[in-house]
Amino acid sequence: MPVPRSAFDLAYDELRARWPESTEDRDVATPYGPTRVHVYGPRDGSPLVLLPGGSATGLVWFANAPALGKRYRIHAVDLLGDAGRTERRGTPLKSAEDLTAWLDALLDGLGLSRTHLCGHSYGAWLAVRYALHAPWRVDRLALVDPTQVFAGFRPGYLLRALPSLLRPSEARARAFLAWETAGTRPDGAWQRLYALATTVPGRKLIAGGRPPVSGLSMPVLVLLAEHSLTHRAAEVADRARRALPRGEVALLPGATHHSLPLTAPEQLDDRLTDFLG
Repeated sequence: MPVPRSAFDLAYDELRARWPESTEDRDVATPYGPTRVHVYGPRDGSPLVLLPGGSATGLVWFANAPALGKRYRIHAVDLLGDAGRTERRGTPLKSAEDLTAWLDALLDGLGLSRTHLCGHSYGAWLAVRYALHAPWRVDRLALVDPTQVFAGFRPGYLLRALPSLLRPSEARARAFLAWETAGTRPDGAWQRLYALATTVPGRKLIAGGRPPVSGLSMPVLVLLAEHSLTHRAAEVADRARRALPRGEVALLPGATHHSLPLTAPEQLDDRLTDFLG
């Protein structure tokens, strides 16, 4: 008899169907386990690796893929330790250093000696850590409403997130999303996947301190959600400009933290494309 599929798996496959037809699903071997990567775009396009926020899965970039995939070879990753189709096997995941070693192995497995790198939220924190670890492999770095990079979380945000962290449930995650994304109406299929992702057993997101962003040597773009409740966008913008005098910093009008990158994707795609060239 076939094994019954979980609600998360069903939601995952539903959102996967929203990607362009020619998207490839690759399971790349690493010492930490096989990593699921959704690959789309011209084979001769400049590589662009996309790292999602926590619980979002690599599928969250579905609304951006059609535009970005016209010029770039997109690699949207399910993060190690998070919900998705990336599995933890072999070397234990214990530290931020393990995450950078995993990304080293992942880029090797994808055949990418050098790539553009873009991350949202927790994925942006990881992208910065990796760019500091292996600057010779990162051509340009884009950070979409990064968390724990230029500033910490607002206390009110953490207070709202606490119930779904302590006692995860689909209902609590949906209520949290509704509060943070008010007025933006993120895609319903993605909201369902995000909410179910928070309930997947065994998730292990590795946290860490703020990385020394002044050490970044490549061009950096920081895109901030105007109405993010994760942090104060104006404060983060000011800190980013001071830390990255040669970086680009811009607000995404009307966006909230968790409504990115899929709500009003055109403005994000245009900014990213202009930056990557």
